[in-house]
Amino acid sequence: MTKNPYINALVAGAYIVFVVLLVTYGPTFVRDEPDTIFAPMAMLSLLVLSVAFMGYTFIFQPTLMYIDGQKREAITLFTKTLLVFAVITAVIVLVAFSV
Repeated sequence: MTKNPYINALVAGAYIVFVVLLVTYGPTFVRDEPDTIFAPMAMLSLLVLSVAFMGYTFIFQPTLMYIDGQKREAITLFTKTLLVFAVITAVIVLVAFSV
């Protein structure tokens, strides 16, 4: 992604919001038929896509920096991105359990 940990963490959070909205409100747009084998296949595909996207968001840029010899900067970027995302997660959990 970028070398800005705040943008990386916000993009990850926005992706999670998008997926939650899709899973929550998506079924209202499809027909009212029982689930088929395609529902579990879609969820597993979404899981794989999510893991790949989060890996790209959190790991890709620090790995490139590490390979280029910027080891300290790579570790700092990864750590800051992870900490910002942890704060975003903590805020979401606090809001979810306070409502």
